[in-house]
Amino acid sequence: MQTSFTIETRGPGLYEITRDVNRWVGGSGATDGLLTLFVRHTSASLLIQENADPEVRTDLTEFFHRLVPPSSDPSMRYLTHTYEGPDDMPAHIKAALLPVSLSIPVSGGKLGLGTWQGIYLFEHRNAPHRRDVLAHLGG
Repeated sequence: MQTSFTIETRGPGLYEITRDVNRWVGGSGATDGLLTLFVRHTSASLLIQENADPEVRTDLTEFFHRLVPPSSDPSMRYLTHTYEGPDDMPAHIKAALLPVSLSIPVSGGKLGLGTWQGIYLFEHRNAPHRRDVLAHLGG
């Protein structure tokens, strides 16, 4: 069983998709299996992260911005892929450091997430984007 989710982003940050994924899994009729999610882009990632305190999302976004600053930052002058803007190559680096796919057990027709866990698309580019996440639920 497969589907895709489209996420409209407004710049860097974590966009929660747990509710949409839960709704699809619940309506699938599957009771047990493994859900695989895959983001079809090279400048965005997928994460399972805390969904209770929004400061976690803010802090993660800031941490990765400091870890991999824009190519306009003097510390990044070694980059050669710069023609798509100062956020482009850093976005590729972040996507190389973070997962682009997730595997989540499904048990009793529900995602096997912990109490405070949510599923997020992590947008690494500054401009708004339409991101596609493919989902496959296997038994």
